[in-house]
Amino acid sequence: MIEYVTGGLAELSPATAIIDCNGLGYAVNISLNTYSAIQGKKECRLYIYEAIREDAHVLFGFATKEERELFLLLISVSGIGGNTARMILSALSPSELANVIATENAGLLKSVKGIGLKTAQRIIVDLKDKIKGVGAQAGAAQSLALPAADRQVHDEAVAALTMLGFLPAASQKVVTAILREEPSLPVEQVIKLALKRL
Repeated sequence: MIEYVTGGLAELSPATAIIDCNGLGYAVNISLNTYSAIQGKKECRLYIYEAIREDAHVLFGFATKEERELFLLLISVSGIGGNTARMILSALSPSELANVIATENAGLLKSVKGIGLKTAQRIIVDLKDKIKGVGAQAGAAQSLALPAADRQVHDEAVAALTMLGFLPAASQKVVTAILREEPSLPVEQVIKLALKRL
């Protein structure tokens, strides 16, 4: 079992990092969150999940242990494989994913490419209790939770921004920040402010 790989960053793309460990290059599948975290670095450490199949040994790498923990929770859900879990972690940061599950926001989870409503609901049902145990994410999920009155404005604004072509994760972050500053804003104002910040 490989715990982590540390070495020079030989090649990097949004989906793959090649880590040079004393002349041996490990091709590691990464999420966009990990890509952002290691971009521009000469050396890095990635926490590894090793998927051993009949036809291949596939490495998935994560910039933090929390992201790997969420990945392991996601692949424990029936019908979620490594690549789907990586897609979810590319669309949502670990704290955003913890928040989506904790607040049962199936709509936002469904906006991830390849995730239908039933799969989104299954992820929430299977992981709602387990997500509380994910170290720092539990605190992050609580801090991001909004009062029920603001939740509808939040969801409508995020849905509108997503339809306009913005990434759900970025939209959610901006809308949450706006509603924290001014909770009484109507949805149209929230969208206008968000468009200026995105």
